[in-house]
Amino acid sequence: MKKFIIFCLSLCFLLSCSNSKVDNSVVKEFDMERFTGDWYEIARFDHHFEHGMDYVKSNFVIDKDGSIIMTNYGIREGQMKMARGIAKQTDTPGLLDVTMWKLVFADYRVMLLDENYQYALVSSGGEKCLWLLARTPQISDDVKNILTQEAERRGYDVAKLIWIKQK
Repeated sequence: MKKFIIFCLSLCFLLSCSNSKVDNSVVKEFDMERFTGDWYEIARFDHHFEHGMDYVKSNFVIDKDGSIIMTNYGIREGQMKMARGIAKQTDTPGLLDVTMWKLVFADYRVMLLDENYQYALVSSGGEKCLWLLARTPQISDDVKNILTQEAERRGYDVAKLIWIKQK
């Protein structure tokens, strides 16, 4: 039964993040080694798999086989939740193929990345999946404006962003 529920959630995720009406093109240059480490979720569109989560952070590590281990942490209803996935780089810079729970397959699109790898705008396929990420739990208003203006320019409805509690 547990596998069936995971399968259904996976299918919902894939369907909810497809059929894009936005510009989700990726950055032209991308260095995975510089991208590794911790990224704090500053804002996101609401999704069933992250609904009600705060203090969300992702960690990227390059494994010895070249794959990227992606671990997401967050707190929901006072309990720590964790999800681990495997990402692989594609021939397109800034585009990763991600597998979560060995059932969910999705793309990870780095659409904006500052030159120092301190903040990023990321999507997963369509107009319903968007994340604003930073290396620190808080960002300045200037960085917030850069990220939201870029998302809006690309056709995303930034009014749907949920701003995440971070420590």
